[in-house]
Amino acid sequence: MPTADQPGGERSRGKRADAVRNQRAVLTAAAEVFATSGVDAPIRRIAVRAGVGMATIYRHYPTRADLVTAVYRHQIEACAEAGPRLLAAADSPFDALRQWVDLFVEFLVTKHGLADALQSDSDRFAALHTHFLDRLLPVCARLLDAAVESGDIRSGLQPYELMRGIGNLCVGRDDDPRYEPRRLIGLLLQGLRQPRSPGVDDTR
Repeated sequence: MPTADQPGGERSRGKRADAVRNQRAVLTAAAEVFATSGVDAPIRRIAVRAGVGMATIYRHYPTRADLVTAVYRHQIEACAEAGPRLLAAADSPFDALRQWVDLFVEFLVTKHGLADALQSDSDRFAALHTHFLDRLLPVCARLLDAAVESGDIRSGLQPYELMRGIGNLCVGRDDDPRYEPRRLIGLLLQGLRQPRSPGVDDTR
């Protein structure tokens, strides 16, 4: 049997790496297509955008529900992993919170049609919702706590309240092109700001 140091092992490892790249390409392409065309978009369109054959998609995701579930799990993970990274890199905890909320909103607006796509498997949808809360609530809590500790925002807001409120503001975005929830969400975040003393120059 070839090992990783032998030609056959290297080919096997290369195939696995190609498969991982293909899966990531498919999930990224599917997320982009879902955002513009909904989860009922043709699989062929996703394959073209990902640069793979349709057989590749069906090999990894035999049903549309499998693909939809994988896309949203992938996006949940990306949103969760972004929180600590933004907190470390942003100019202030409030800026980190604001940038994370932007990512969260982007996730929500691509979620259009998810319930319908998974309606034949309620257990799958329930598990996905549980995963959503388990992964994102702690990240939101960490960002809120950091912003409170720095004096950027008032205390008392619970992470679930913020996420639920943002979700409610995003409802209807796809049905009304005149409605832009990001503007209201920006006002919501500004409303959390801690009042500054007169004469204090807040450049953050």
